[in-house]
Amino acid sequence: MHRAASIAPALDALRERHADRRKAAIAAFREHLRPDTLLTSLRRNADQTLRDLVKLHPLPAHATLAAVGGYGRGELFPYSDVDVLVLLRGTASEDDSARIAALIAAMWDLGLEPGHSVRTVADCQQEAASDITVETALLEARWLAGSKDLFKHLRSTMQEQLDVQMFFQAKRAEMQQRHARHQDTPYALEPNCKESPGGLRDLQVLLWLAQAAGLGRSWREIARSDWLMPSEYRSLRRAEQAFKRLRIELHLLAGRREDRVLFDLQPGLARIYGFEPARGRRPSEILMQRYYWAARVVSQLNVILMQSMEERLFPLGEDQTRRIDDDFCIVRGRLGTYREDAFERNPALLFRAFLVMQEHPEIEGTTARTQRAMWHARHRIDAQFRRNPINRRQFLQILQQPRGIVHALRRMTMLNILPRYLPVFRRIVGQMQHDLFHIYTVDQHILMVVRNLRRFTMPEHAQEYPFASQLMASFDSPWLLYVAALFHDIAKGRGGDHSELGAREVRRFCNDHGIERRDKELLVFLVRQHLTMSMVAQKRDLSDPDVVRHFVQVVGNERRLTALYLLTVADIRGTSPKVWNAWKGKLLEDLYRLTLVMLGGPQPDRSTVLEQRKQAAATEIRKMGLRDESRDAFWRELDVAYFLRHDASEIAWHTRHLYYRVASEEPVVKARVVGLNEALQIMVYTRDRRDLFVTMCRYFERRVLSVLDARVHTTRHGWALDSFIVLLPAHDKDYRSNASLVEHELAQALISDEQSGVDVNEASMPRRPGSRRARVFPIVPNVSLQPDERSASWRLSVTASDRPGLLHGMARVFARNRIELKMAKIMTLGDRVEDIFIVEGDILGHPREQLRFERDLLAMLDTR
Repeated sequence: MHRAASIAPALDALRERHADRRKAAIAAFREHLRPDTLLTSLRRNADQTLRDLVKLHPLPAHATLAAVGGYGRGELFPYSDVDVLVLLRGTASEDDSARIAALIAAMWDLGLEPGHSVRTVADCQQEAASDITVETALLEARWLAGSKDLFKHLRSTMQEQLDVQMFFQAKRAEMQQRHARHQDTPYALEPNCKESPGGLRDLQVLLWLAQAAGLGRSWREIARSDWLMPSEYRSLRRAEQAFKRLRIELHLLAGRREDRVLFDLQPGLARIYGFEPARGRRPSEILMQRYYWAARVVSQLNVILMQSMEERLFPLGEDQTRRIDDDFCIVRGRLGTYREDAFERNPALLFRAFLVMQEHPEIEGTTARTQRAMWHARHRIDAQFRRNPINRRQFLQILQQPRGIVHALRRMTMLNILPRYLPVFRRIVGQMQHDLFHIYTVDQHILMVVRNLRRFTMPEHAQEYPFASQLMASFDSPWLLYVAALFHDIAKGRGGDHSELGAREVRRFCNDHGIERRDKELLVFLVRQHLTMSMVAQKRDLSDPDVVRHFVQVVGNERRLTALYLLTVADIRGTSPKVWNAWKGKLLEDLYRLTLVMLGGPQPDRSTVLEQRKQAAATEIRKMGLRDESRDAFWRELDVAYFLRHDASEIAWHTRHLYYRVASEEPVVKARVVGLNEALQIMVYTRDRRDLFVTMCRYFERRVLSVLDARVHTTRHGWALDSFIVLLPAHDKDYRSNASLVEHELAQALISDEQSGVDVNEASMPRRPGSRRARVFPIVPNVSLQPDERSASWRLSVTASDRPGLLHGMARVFARNRIELKMAKIMTLGDRVEDIFIVEGDILGHPREQLRFERDLLAMLDTR
């Protein structure tokens, strides 16, 4: 107790000195923005503080205090742990343990946040042999205080134990596991600048391997070896400094150890870097594009140097090379070249290399020398290269091969060959899309769409995409769809209509590459209209023949229809796993089939469609064993709009359950599974009342059922006949069991609310926040009301950020303003909703009251 009291003032003074030096180092960084200077200053500060601390809390006799990990490497980020090793000569005595505990506790008191271990040299040997992370940390160990002889013994012992070949294999396996944890892409929405592919850790792996192989302990030393070329050294150093600064800024902005570039932090980081909005792009999008460019460079050089190290450590035998032609050979299963300067001498070999790999499926990538040569020859892709007919022909041949197309495009993108050949593609490399439903950068989304189109051609994926696979099998030129995919979003981020701008780009590409007129016009159509089919299927009423007729006029013929369907399915599925669902697939397939019928014959008028639908429904009802007169009592209460809004199977389903209870005083709720476990269709039949839609939406919210489609109808005698398509929560796929449960629970909710009434005041509805991404990049809510040209109804379009209870909230606003809902098309795109409602209400004819309703709706949609 007496000793603790006596050193307390010294500890206080040490804490103050440490804090002052830390503040001074950060202030100097803010002035000069030199990452290495800050990291070194923070490390020296920690070194001095620990050496001063050891004087106050001595180590055990003959012990050593060593820095390990990143701190041992000589770097200390603002909020990183101070990793230390207390090295003992033998087993710790009780007094030794007490001394070490006091030292570690004092480190915490000083604000150093230690990560510590206590070991003997034998312990270090044993731990390193079983754990590659321990061996790596000890590889960077640095003496701080205590016995230097013991530390030298540790270094020599670990050096003798190090097996460079095994170390390489273990670090490569560790890196592959880390990459897999981060989805094997540097293009994550919220990348970890330390651990994600293309981040700081990939650079550190290269340094560790070089150090283990005796090539040097720093990039400068390594650059003197033949492992690293001067231009690669400069690229790696630039990327390293960029990532170090980013990690520093993350720590300082978050006020904690934070290595993830979170949505919440991206706008603040962009302000720190001084980025301004440009051409409609957010500063955070510009920040992330810079991040992805750097990560791509690191990823590519990591692959090249890892392969180079493998070839250095595991030399080839003489019989492991096989000739392909005068330029290329196969070396250990990888593509090689005979001349190191082959691509510099003949740049046309760049595309030829990809064709050779496609023609020889046994080839797994390229050798390090070949990949390095291709990387450095990318600068030969200039205007002259792009005009060369040989290169243009080879590029089309790559897209026309029966295999390896996606792999070729991905390699070309990573090597910066595709972006240089197509300058318009280069503009969207690493471009983030904060539209709440794309989860990939534009370039990666484009490659995902190509991948999805390729899967339509593969028998092993036919079960996943049966209808698309069937159509693709009969499509005459699938490669045209890959070109359309490459260009469909290529004008994103320019401002203006990216579909129209993209159509101009693909026309120019076709003219340059000699694509015949018929195919050129198809590609221009596909890029210009690539959003149309999705919008019509998800936002319009497909039971309305006028909707289909207008779409027929857009597509014009079956070839265009098939191509647009295939591109649309691939595009939606390449946006985000959350955006696609089986119901959207059904809507697209329904629109395809309806359009195909209209393309094949005379276009029926509404009266013909009405009669055909009634006859088809009547046929199904007779198969159920019902007489026509049994049906007629129910049908007399239904108007023309009902029969036009529902297909024959729905009409038959409704009739089967309602023909004998046309005026039922008890709610009738029926549910059935749509398709092959794709969704749940719910029918509600009950006496109409103003708060009915609110009750149903509240039930759907409570059960976490996502409403995809709502058709609201009122019979001639005042009964509501409403139909919904809903999805279960992601974790629940048991639609059949839930159908019975929904029938019972929803009927009880309707009875309960009818008896007690529903409070539609806003105050009674708690507002729950949406996703973190939607909060950071919110959509300004938009409400548009337009009168329907054929009736007294109004078309209400709503765009907003999604959140739990959103539809329930809108239902309350409808009820409060006495708005009657006739139909709803609910479209959720990730965290974004684009809903269409057909509504009626007396207030809509009065401008002042209509404006109040719109303001009420906007206030509910606002996420602030």
